[in-house]
Amino acid sequence: MMHLRSTPRIAPAFLLVSLIALFSLLAPAAGRAAGIGAFIGDYEGEATVLIDGETLHRDLSVTIKAEDDDGFTLSWTTATLREDGRRKEKRYTITFLPSARQGIYQSAMKTNLFGKATPLDPLQGEPFVWARIEEDTLSVFSLFIDPTGDYEVQEYHRTLAPGGLELMFRRIRDGEAEREISTLLRRRD
Repeated sequence: MMHLRSTPRIAPAFLLVSLIALFSLLAPAAGRAAGIGAFIGDYEGEATVLIDGETLHRDLSVTIKAEDDDGFTLSWTTATLREDGRRKEKRYTITFLPSARQGIYQSAMKTNLFGKATPLDPLQGEPFVWARIEEDTLSVFSLFIDPTGDYEVQEYHRTLAPGGLELMFRRIRDGEAEREISTLLRRRD
């Protein structure tokens, strides 16, 4: 006597759920940016801010370049022109390396005993800095802890926009927003 095996029937609901799961694995994750590539370039802009009753004009420039290790270097300059004609300039450059978490980068601001680039230590009065890429925004956060244990966080959000980056800077001290600045940084050719 011959036995015929019946082919198992796949329930339509199971098939639908399986296909959705497969396509979600193949499609890019929602909220995840393609990487630093879209942000690479040189940008410039200006902003006017009111500090302690004085109107200050600031010239801003930003350079973002890719590094060999899937990281990136971010350099920025802020030049402040005071009403009395004095000009004060600040320059910063930080290299960021991928962390174990998708879309989050650790700063590489010093070298440890073993020659590995590491972040600074906020408990020693140094800023702890990290970056995040989420959708079309590159954000950089700096945490400062003062000698009394109070803290300050500076946030720089650079969002891709036609012709450049929309910059939003925010400084928060002990949970209170102290300053916000928004401007367009135009891409330089």
